[in-house]
Amino acid sequence: MRADVQNLFIGIHMLYCAHERDLTLLEMQPELENLGYRVAEREVKQELERLTQENFLTAHGEAYSLTGTGIEEFKAIQAKLQVLYTEVLKPIKAAN
Repeated sequence: MRADVQNLFIGIHMLYCAHERDLTLLEMQPELENLGYRVAEREVKQELERLTQENFLTAHGEAYSLTGTGIEEFKAIQAKLQVLYTEVLKPIKAAN
């Protein structure tokens, strides 16, 4: 998977996790690796910082939590993913 696409998925996954519970760098890296992403601690930290700069997450100590803006972004992503899911996961037709 291209790095830019992977980074989008990682950001979405982080928003999802923050919706469920507060995040920490130490928890996110192994979770992302268990999902098949190849990420260094530096990359995870950069994505957490990017999401914080965009006001989707807020940092408090070592933990990050979802902001009101983050909740709205996550809802918008869910709506787009629902449409994408129904279109993209259709069986691929064989080439003629």
